[in-house]
Amino acid sequence: MQIAFFCICLWIGWRFIQFYFSCLSLGLATVSRPPGVEAFLPISAISALMSAWYWLQTGVIHSMHPAGLLIFGAVLAISFLFKRSFCSWICPFGFLSEKLADLGRRITGRNFHLPRWADWPLRGIKYLLLAFFVWVVFFGMNLADLRAFLNSPFNQTADVRLLLFFLHPSTTTLVVLAILIGLSIFVRHFWCRYLCPYGALTALVGLVSPTRIRRNIPSCIECGKCARVCPAGLPVDRLLTVHSDECSLCLECVQACPVANTLAAQTIYPRRRVRPVVIALAITGIFLLTIVFGKLSGHWQSAVKLRQMSRQIQYLQLSGLGNEHNPPSKNGNPPAAGF
Repeated sequence: MQIAFFCICLWIGWRFIQFYFSCLSLGLATVSRPPGVEAFLPISAISALMSAWYWLQTGVIHSMHPAGLLIFGAVLAISFLFKRSFCSWICPFGFLSEKLADLGRRITGRNFHLPRWADWPLRGIKYLLLAFFVWVVFFGMNLADLRAFLNSPFNQTADVRLLLFFLHPSTTTLVVLAILIGLSIFVRHFWCRYLCPYGALTALVGLVSPTRIRRNIPSCIECGKCARVCPAGLPVDRLLTVHSDECSLCLECVQACPVANTLAAQTIYPRRRVRPVVIALAITGIFLLTIVFGKLSGHWQSAVKLRQMSRQIQYLQLSGLGNEHNPPSKNGNPPAAGF
């Protein structure tokens, strides 16, 4: 599942890069813009929160980045049904984080865990970030503010700006990324566990999920294998039901258990086992239904016209945002479309 979604994300990114450079070379895109790129907008959770708040107030899905809002809704639905499974089954950053941790284990023979006195306060950072974003959007912006931002040229080209952020990273960006990569090699899921506001949101929604990891105490031999393989470091071998917000329903503990039918994902009521294949099919089905709904309802493609987007991309290039070595001409006039 992780590899499949990661490959899809790579394909979306490649198509968007082709779209961007076709706008620069030909003046008008010859490659269509993949709407799925909206899931990776700058601080995607904030953009989606704004669109969600706008929808709650008006009943209208804003036409600028509708796919981003629908994907956000799909993530919340998955988190409600299967806890924080988005992080362990789908998220490309979660996948990369796991591979970095695997690399660290090959280098040092183990992954390190921060002491409890440091782990608990650091875990709160992602919730503080989420609380700040929620306060800014839901309490700091009225409907007029939301409409102004969602219709702004900045929001129209948010996906392009994110691409340029990675195509032309600053020294500070490279240093921060290097630090995060280094920490993720030695501390498993460092970004996901301590800093990701999206992860904080899925964790909170997952707390009310009807699906939990449950241990059958009579058949448990207390070998501790489940606790040792848990990426979140949870004491699964001492719990009847795993309620933690850090549980991503990755099923590593279930796979490691040597006794059949001792650990399993179960629904609370009625109490029934949920097989991994059911989780995989449900997650895939939710995303497919989201795409189908978006396309049939006309809420998938952005309302920004292709010619307008092309002119804005060329303007970013001329202004130096698209090429730090190509500053705008003093005599050049930026295109007026959308600005």
